[in-house]
Amino acid sequence: MFPRTRLRRLRSTPALRSLVAENRMSPADFIAPLFIIEGEDKREEIAFMPDCYRFTLDVLAEEVQILYALGIRSVLLFAKIADDLKDKTGTEALNPDGLIQRAIQTVRRAQPEMLVMTDVALDPYSIYGHDGIVVDQRIVNDKSVAVLAEMALSHARAGAHVVAPSDMMDGRVAAIRKILEEKGFVDTAIMSYSAKYASSFYGPFRHALVSTPGFGDKKTYQMDSANAVEALREARLDIDEGADIVMVKPGLSYLDILFRLKQALEVPLAVYQVSGEYSMLKAAAQRGWIDERAAVMESLIGFKRAGATVIATYFAKRAAQWL
Repeated sequence: MFPRTRLRRLRSTPALRSLVAENRMSPADFIAPLFIIEGEDKREEIAFMPDCYRFTLDVLAEEVQILYALGIRSVLLFAKIADDLKDKTGTEALNPDGLIQRAIQTVRRAQPEMLVMTDVALDPYSIYGHDGIVVDQRIVNDKSVAVLAEMALSHARAGAHVVAPSDMMDGRVAAIRKILEEKGFVDTAIMSYSAKYASSFYGPFRHALVSTPGFGDKKTYQMDSANAVEALREARLDIDEGADIVMVKPGLSYLDILFRLKQALEVPLAVYQVSGEYSMLKAAAQRGWIDERAAVMESLIGFKRAGATVIATYFAKRAAQWL
């Protein structure tokens, strides 16, 4: 008379739910994005990203040690470049004594066991705010790729363990892998932003780095949100060119893409919970519309369930504390 199978049995206590959980998270699953600025003893809160900050190098060293103590093992560095250092070709990106290069060295000294990842794109260094070189109002591909490869090499020389090209130029992974191999950085990994969509969810990030495009948008090089099969082509090309990890960005609106890549590929998958996703959750929590901890943890386990190996999130520090 009664059902033999009662699925609720395994939901009846916290211990049972934990025992049969299909996915788990730990702080080591997180990549903590960090924003860097020049100066001393500064920790500037980002207006559109509550509880997120820009750090000077001395404060960065302290923050990295806190993150490591919480169990976080990876950081992804972004530099806010002074306007007077920006130009048409991103020259400052190749400065061996530039802010990002010094930030890499700072992290390596502060916590030698922390994995240092770096963003490779020209938008923070360009007067145009675009990820590549601009010629006659067009973002040109091959000239951009040559500079991006040199930028990645500069990061490797400074001590980066992983370079992460986020520009979406065609062929940039092959060019980066080639120059790293030729210069002896055979162990420097590439985490490619393979399926990076031209998304409306990047706004707060662009405010944080003052890197909003000066004209047009990024739809000629970032992916169209209507496309899914194309993401597989992008990821496979990047793997063939030498990528070690491939990324889907943004996260919550593209869980189907993450799942498709998980089913089709045999490489580690990263997902980026981007600034707009972060700020929406923070804003709703601040207004009492959602429970921040419950909503954030639900979103993060959703990434794991969809197939993410690692998660880049501005909630990394807070989530590590909750865990």
